[in-house]
Amino acid sequence: MKPSFVGMLGVCTLLAAPGMTQGAAPPPADLAALRTEIARERQALEQQQRALTAQHLRLESLERALLARMGPGQQRTQTAGNTPTGVPLPPSPPPASPGASAPVQTVGEAPTDQRQVQVAVLADQGGVITRRGLMTIEGDLEYARADRNRVLFRGVSIPEAVLIGAFDINESRQDVVTAAAVMRLGLTSRFEINGRVPFVRRSDNSALAPVVDNGDGSNVGTDRTVTDSNLGDVDFGARYQITDGQNGFPYLITGVQAVAPTGTDPFAVPRDTLGNPLRAATGAGFWGVTPNLTAILPTDPAVLFGTLGYTFNFGRNIERRIGSAIVERVTPGGQPAASVGIAISLNPRTSLSLGYAHTLALGTKTRLRTIDPRNGAESDAMTVRTRDLQLGRLLFGVSYRTSPRTTINWNLELGATDDATDMRTTLRVPLNFQLF
Repeated sequence: MKPSFVGMLGVCTLLAAPGMTQGAAPPPADLAALRTEIARERQALEQQQRALTAQHLRLESLERALLARMGPGQQRTQTAGNTPTGVPLPPSPPPASPGASAPVQTVGEAPTDQRQVQVAVLADQGGVITRRGLMTIEGDLEYARADRNRVLFRGVSIPEAVLIGAFDINESRQDVVTAAAVMRLGLTSRFEINGRVPFVRRSDNSALAPVVDNGDGSNVGTDRTVTDSNLGDVDFGARYQITDGQNGFPYLITGVQAVAPTGTDPFAVPRDTLGNPLRAATGAGFWGVTPNLTAILPTDPAVLFGTLGYTFNFGRNIERRIGSAIVERVTPGGQPAASVGIAISLNPRTSLSLGYAHTLALGTKTRLRTIDPRNGAESDAMTVRTRDLQLGRLLFGVSYRTSPRTTINWNLELGATDDATDMRTTLRVPLNFQLF
């Protein structure tokens, strides 16, 4: 038994010998070749690293030269294409150094640069200036609805809700559809001009129902509707960007907007003997100038904005008989206005805006002379003033970027006070063209 065991052990030793030979260290010549190959690969990698670093530095130099030529007002990707409604968010963090490790990106989809995210500030609230040489042509479609109901009682009130006298139930409804063409042009990186030409379709319906309870029981009422379609009041203006929004400071943009009385004059429309209009007016009939100041503060991923303004309305002589009075001169009051809001980016294409705007319309002064219906005698001139109006509106807007040249904007205003228009909705589609 022992010789057999020794023989088997010898055979196993002979079989294991080749494997032990393969696991042994390579000869010195092979080690030298491996060291040479590693050194050559490390040198090639270091050369590629130096070339990549040089390209990165050259790219940064070219970007600085480009920004220096464009000027501070153009160092942003979003231009004022939406009245203007776009504002840039803070720039993305700088790229990592060549030696730093980079996160793995999804194959087939480029990473989104935060600077490309467009955020819509509500239209009519203002935004950053249109960049130099860019012209924006915008089509607007707007619908506004206003309802007014008033019940006036003249008589004696007795307990338990017994009223003896006369009621005047007055109801008016106004529907206005406006199609407008808007143009904006950036003359420099800080200065732009704009203009708006509207076409207005207006329908006014009024119902007056005086009811006499203690007379012969007769009911007398009137219900009339007047409409008209014509050019509205054209407005135009200019805007200038004061600051660049650097170091956490907001963009400050000042501007002035003027309104020309190109629409149908409300004092020139035909009227009946009682002074009721037979056609609807499509304009206000007065010149107006509005200086304003807009502040925009990007706070990734949102944008805060606010606007202050004051409208100066210029009175004019009328010298026309309307009903039982001769209107000599009408002077509309001024209109201080303010608005605040926030715009939030939902994704690189879609953004949402919320805000509130309030306007105080000071009373209108009218100088007139009344006419005695019995003998036609005219009274001395007197001045009457209407009450002030509080116009509060809740603002809501959605913006969707369909392409680098086009963004669809939808805005909604809801009246928050009794004097404000009940509802106003606007659809805006701008197109951008680089002229120079």
